Amino acid sequence: MRETVHVPLGDRAYDVLIGPGLLAEAGTLIAPLLPRQRVAIVTETRVAALHRDALRAGLADAGIEAVAMELPPGEATKGWAHLAQVTEWLLDQKIERRDVVVALGGGVIGDLVGFACAILRRGVRFVQVPTSLLAQVDSSVGGKTGINTAQGKNLAGAFHQPSLVLADTDVLASLSARDFLAGYGEVMKYGLLGDAAFFGWLEENAPAMAAGDMELRVAAVKRSVEMKAEIVTRDETEQGDRALLNLGHTFCHALEAATGYSDRLLHGEGVAVGCGLAFELSARLGLCSQEDPSRVRAHIKAMGMKADIADIPGDLPDAAGLLNLMGQDKKVVAGTLNFILARGIGQAFVTSDVPEDTVMSVLKDALRDK
Repeated sequence: MRETVHVPLGDRAYDVLIGPGLLAEAGTLIAPLLPRQRVAIVTETRVAALHRDALRAGLADAGIEAVAMELPPGEATKGWAHLAQVTEWLLDQKIERRDVVVALGGGVIGDLVGFACAILRRGVRFVQVPTSLLAQVDSSVGGKTGINTAQGKNLAGAFHQPSLVLADTDVLASLSARDFLAGYGEVMKYGLLGDAAFFGWLEENAPAMAAGDMELRVAAVKRSVEMKAEIVTRDETEQGDRALLNLGHTFCHALEAATGYSDRLLHGEGVAVGCGLAFELSARLGLCSQEDPSRVRAHIKAMGMKADIADIPGDLPDAAGLLNLMGQDKKVVAGTLNFILARGIGQAFVTSDVPEDTVMSVLKDALRDK
């Protein structure tokens, strides 16, 4: 049931392996990259308790020694203090430029460790071992690394491609239902942005996939990674097409900031809500039919996820406050906010030609329902 997606980036090309049982084979799979039989693992405490021993055993089977560092879990870890801590620890472990660092965890660990590896000795290789659905389909692929700052998410970082990605679909069984569904927000996004047939497949198969069907999980992760790889290959450093991957994210990042990057709203939940808002905005601008946002929201609700701003617990800023938070987004170019909108399901595009009053009306109506 194993699948491989190749990311063809010349001398930075790598494979994404997808399927069950990859942790047990990690040593065999990573060994060809190693100049010496030693790696450094960076993970976080919750993931370490579940998967570190299995990874270490898989490495040991191939005669690979591993040192490991554990960080606290959560979005707050993705900041300057822990970036410095990881970088200093890797130096203390005498990690050289030709060595390999293994990032074992979700998006927070992958982004943080990747950034540390980008700046360590001006570039050390790393392997992504993503343990969340969100990380397997999105953040572990494509080389975007970074940390959050006081001004917003991912505003400091670097493009630094991994040397290998091992997406072991067995580990998804250890996720809570909420965390799995948050990752599903990113899976759904791929269908919405560029593959209407995949979105239709998800409408039919995603409930069984969420319930644990392994073949469906492998198929969903593979198609998501294929789409991400295609876009990254065309536009590695986000000068054009890669921005399509941010469908729903302009709204999402504002909502995440408004909720203090807390458990009130997980990233993938914000993406799902943001996709609904992006399609609503598209419909109001006459770009797609009103049936499209209704279909998007109906699917999100059918999956048992947050579908609207009204589903986010606690107080939120008013529409003007949310619009101001959207202005901090990385997709602001020359002071103009870029949106990813859609002419229909599977037909996303990037534009800056969006009247502010229409955005305000979408936000006001969404908040009115709260």
